Amino acid sequence: MTFTLVIFAIYAIAVVHMHYRGSVRFSAARQLLTHTNYLAPYNLLMNLFSRLPNDPILVTDDLEDLKTLRENWQILRADALSLMEQGRIKPADGYSDAGFNSFFRSGWTRFYLKWYGEPLESALDSCPNSVALLKKTPSIKAAMFARLPSGAILNPHRDPFAGSLRYHLGLITPNSDDCFILVDGQKHAWYDGQDVLFDETYIHEAHNQTDKDRIILFCDVNRPMKWSVIDRVNQFVGRVLMKGGMTSNEDGEQVGWFNQLFGKVYKLRLISKRLKRWNKPLYIACKYLLFLGLVYLIFFSW
Repeated sequence: MTFTLVIFAIYAIAVVHMHYRGSVRFSAARQLLTHTNYLAPYNLLMNLFSRLPNDPILVTDDLEDLKTLRENWQILRADALSLMEQGRIKPADGYSDAGFNSFFRSGWTRFYLKWYGEPLESALDSCPNSVALLKKTPSIKAAMFARLPSGAILNPHRDPFAGSLRYHLGLITPNSDDCFILVDGQKHAWYDGQDVLFDETYIHEAHNQTDKDRIILFCDVNRPMKWSVIDRVNQFVGRVLMKGGMTSNEDGEQVGWFNQLFGKVYKLRLISKRLKRWNKPLYIACKYLLFLGLVYLIFFSW
């Protein structure tokens, strides 16, 4: 029992750390049930041993790889423009993209170039020049072209994995301060050829308050660590855990184990949404009971 209590205490400390870092935070009730808690102890480890400052927005020049992308942004832009004209920057087919499933309701769409491994076959066929650039930037673990349509909003959220940092490079943008991202309350407006590096585990939101669509290069960048052993751990977790989030641009491409599972489990999510529409207090009560039940099973039932 003592060992279990120690593990539970570490988990609780990590969740509290995640909740209070930064100046923008969710309510305690929302934070308690968010999926970002699942990796809270791992994220605390990443924050403790990060070689870069644990700031919401970071300096892109601190990562040499990013210079290659920034200097060749027009090559990336040409591929993104071609894909957009073909209608291939699009939502996932079915429920096969758990990480970004909620974004599709806003009109947000994407075309994957790579995801924690080799480039996708459709990317190799359609935009070999962009793929070649990514091969010159080994710190980039995942990359896609991401479109935010005119008038769209991505509501405040935080990503669950602190082993990476998020990189945005403007390719086809309104070039306006009215098309922007807020990271822990700090604003960055997207402009063609300009980039930003930020910690996606801080609460962030995106707005396109213009009459033009925005397309960026959207990347996960390996977070550099102070100790090589921690970096190797992070590389391993990325290969095993994050690669499970692989999805497809076209039929026949590989879908990772997590997204395969998500497609099956999402049927339960649809049932819960119907319950929420019918009786929201009951829905909330069920969520808390499920959470408390999981805590008991994980920490106190053995």
